[in-house]
Amino acid sequence: MIDETASLVLEHLHHMRGQRARVEEKVDILITRVGLVERHVANAHVGEATQNAELDRVNKRLDRIEKRLELAE
Repeated sequence: MIDETASLVLEHLHHMRGQRARVEEKVDILITRVGLVERHVANAHVGEATQNAELDRVNKRLDRIEKRLELAE
């Protein structure tokens, strides 16, 4: 009886170890995917900042042109 109980416990422990290994693998995959998402978000912010800087530069040029042509108030 004790051998059967020990065997059953070991069987459950092996099953739990396998499940834990699968969970760890999935967590590793999720960490990788989250890292990729973070990089894409960061790149989007850089792109937005670049566009804003370009718009500021265009607005300054437009202001100078309006002043030169006396279109600005």
